[in-house]
Amino acid sequence: MNSGIQKTGYLFVISCLILLTTPLKLFAQLSDVIITIHLRGVYESKISLLGLTSKTFKPVTEVQGIKNGETTSITVAGAILPGEFVLRFDYKENESSTPYPSEKYMFINDQNLELWVSPKYCNNADSTWFQKDERENIAFARFSKENGKKKEKLGLLQNFLLNYDDTGSLFYQQGIDEYEQRRQSFNQWLTTQTEQDKALFVSALYCFQYVPQIPWKGDENERTKSLIAHYFDGMDFKNPLLIKTSDLNKWMDSYVNLYGQMSTSVALRDSLFPLAGKTAIEKARNGHPMVYGWMVDYFYRGYEANGIDAGMKILEPYLNDPNCLTSKRQEITRRLQGMETLVAGSKAPDITMKDKEGTLFELNTLKTGSKYILILFWSADCSHCVELTDQLYTWQQQADIRSKIMVVPVSLDETDTEIKAWEKKTAQMTGWRHLRAAEGIRSKVASDYYVLATPVMILLDAQTRKIIASPNTMKELTSSLK
Repeated sequence: MNSGIQKTGYLFVISCLILLTTPLKLFAQLSDVIITIHLRGVYESKISLLGLTSKTFKPVTEVQGIKNGETTSITVAGAILPGEFVLRFDYKENESSTPYPSEKYMFINDQNLELWVSPKYCNNADSTWFQKDERENIAFARFSKENGKKKEKLGLLQNFLLNYDDTGSLFYQQGIDEYEQRRQSFNQWLTTQTEQDKALFVSALYCFQYVPQIPWKGDENERTKSLIAHYFDGMDFKNPLLIKTSDLNKWMDSYVNLYGQMSTSVALRDSLFPLAGKTAIEKARNGHPMVYGWMVDYFYRGYEANGIDAGMKILEPYLNDPNCLTSKRQEITRRLQGMETLVAGSKAPDITMKDKEGTLFELNTLKTGSKYILILFWSADCSHCVELTDQLYTWQQQADIRSKIMVVPVSLDETDTEIKAWEKKTAQMTGWRHLRAAEGIRSKVASDYYVLATPVMILLDAQTRKIIASPNTMKELTSSLK
């Protein structure tokens, strides 16, 4: 099956990752954070919170129809904190207005937030503000203001040196000395600010402002090479919070663009970009495994999108390195660890989705006269799954069994070929509530049940919705029934 790892490869995946799951210490689990929002200045608004570093940019949560003068609260799960977020307002100035969007970028860490906001002016400090003791956003605003002043002075000196025509004069050399003195002073200021705010998430963003050395001799190509050589000088790849910032992606884009400036042909591009990846990954390799994995993910996406086969080839040893926590390996690790929580006696996660007939299915509110409910994760494109479903369907059609157990198959088929096979197969298995998770192995239901491979069976007590067993075979299933 294309959407996941088949059952035959399941034990192999576990054995490959068992060393990975034990020693790793990922992000500490923070408590949920509540954002209390006081709306003013508009008739009403929908309010959505979006994760700025997520790839899908889907709302984390949203509330509808908040009126002027009302207060509402949004809960942010500790599992996704700390991070950068966008608070989006789709507001109406009056009852008949068409909703108009506005956005406020914000940082959330471990502190409950209170925000007074006028959506029309949500980035104006006079109209929108946090409580006085708010830490993250106030600190970043203060840092950004001071950083802007210092960078402006450096920029003026830099422009002078780049455009001055008499590069051999004493005056020009004095300008270089002055610039270098200010550059070092600025970088020292960054170090001091980072140490001062080290308890805050936003301090992880300060390093992106580091100013590397610039050679004032040689042509443009030599200058670019020198910038590349010193690009990572101020970066601490041991800090896992780097991957929770959107600035890391922008910063790496600027790095790759330096190579792009030297790529005057396709052949040169296909030579330089693999070098860019190898250099950056080797730097990150000595840092935190999640930063190392993020770097490999970054270049994997770039090489794949641009068809750079030579780049994909240099990634092979990193993708096979168990210390490299790529996004896929992180998800597998999370699910392996999560499986340990789905034990007999624990409450089964809810399932809310439409069945094949378009009727809403909700596990928690499902009414059934059966003693058991069997959740079956499967794929019509998986031979092991089809074999099991055939056995299961024949067995469950027996009168004494049919009244005892309700079967709910959840398909993880997602490609056109898989869906056609699913539709054909389900037509032969009437009487079951057929569900299909459109996003396959990446779906919420597969994530909630920590499914890595198919088929997977979860046997529930129909009255309590508690897990009785996770049988691997028909024999194990029948022996689990009382």
